[in-house]
Formats: sequence, C-alpha cells, structure tokens
Amino acid sequence: MTGDHLDPRAAEAAGGHPGVPDAFGRLWTPHRMVYVGGQDKPEDDGEGACPFCRTPARTDEDGLVVHRGETAYVVLNLYPYNPGHLLVCPYRHVADLTDLTDDERDEIGALSAAAMRVLRAVSAPHGFNLGMNQGSVAGAGIAAHLHQHVVPRWGGDTNFLPVVASTKALPQVLGETRDLLAAEWASAAAPEGI
Repeated sequence: MTGDHLDPRAAEAAGGHPGVPDAFGRLWTPHRMVYVGGQDKPEDDGEGACPFCRTPARTDEDGLVVHRGETAYVVLNLYPYNPGHLLVCPYRHVADLTDLTDDERDEIGALSAAAMRVLRAVSAPHGFNLGMNQGSVAGAGIAAHLHQHVVPRWGGDTNFLPVVASTKALPQVLGETRDLLAAEWASAAAPEGI
C-alpha cells in the first residue's frame, strides 16, 4: 500500500468491493486492455500500418529490438506469453513462410537458435515453444507479417491466472528484459555472427 492507494500490482481481496464477497483475490492488470482492445494491430494489411515494419526504424531500446540481422531481426513481444518471449521477424513485409527467400528463411532459423542460446544464458528456461501462426484463423495476431515466436518455458509456469483470468504475471518490465537479452546476445549468442 502507498498512502491511501492500493499498489496496482498487488492482489486485492474481494470483500472490499461491491457485490457478494467471494474467496477470490483480484489481480488488476489494466495494461492488458490495450492488447484486448487491439492497440498496435494494423487495420489493414499494408506495410505502413504494420508494427513489424515500423519497429526497425526505431531505436533498439524504444522498439525493444534485441538483435538486428541482415534480413531479419529479434524483438521482444509487447504482449508476452512468458518473460523473455521473443519474435523473429523478417524486415520484408511478407505473410507466408513459403514467400520467404532462402536467405530470410535461413536467417530466421539461425536467429531462433541464437535466441534460445541467449534465453538459456539469461534466464535458464527448462524448455521452449517455437512456432509461427500462419493466418488469422491459425491464431496470428498480425497475419500480414510473418513472425517466429520463441517462448521460454519453465516447469510450473502455467497456473490458474492464464487459464481462468487470461492474465500472465510477468516479473520484469520489458525494457529491463531487452537490456539483459541484448547484452548477452552481443557477448555470447552467436558464434557465427548471427
């Protein structure tokens, strides 16, 4: 508690709110409403509206870019499933894996492997989910610009919050995570220069 205000990061007991008290606590995550409301989701498929096309023009810190390659780059997911959730994106605005050039496809694979090495060094995950959602019907939030997910996983990292509340508790702000990953990438991630 800070003064008369509750810390918004703390869980609240239901008894202090109108309605019928229950046994559930409340973890308020208002920052998630921008995702639910569709912020940063392009209204059309054009490159000018695409956040993955705009990100490379920003500074690494402002854009949460961890590494820049020749044909693709690595960026933190603004709406992560887990801490350190990275996206590997081609610079070129392309929607389908089959539309990538050989160089783009090879670099996305190499950057995904390097991302796993960096995440292991920084946060010691027990495993990973890697994948691409091809098309909105397959779950792609931004279907017009292909991106590979690299999601670190830990034993027991799934609990009731994502299951019943569509909420994920993240222990570190994105800027700090980006700084740690970028520093490790620069020092050890890619023995082959990736």
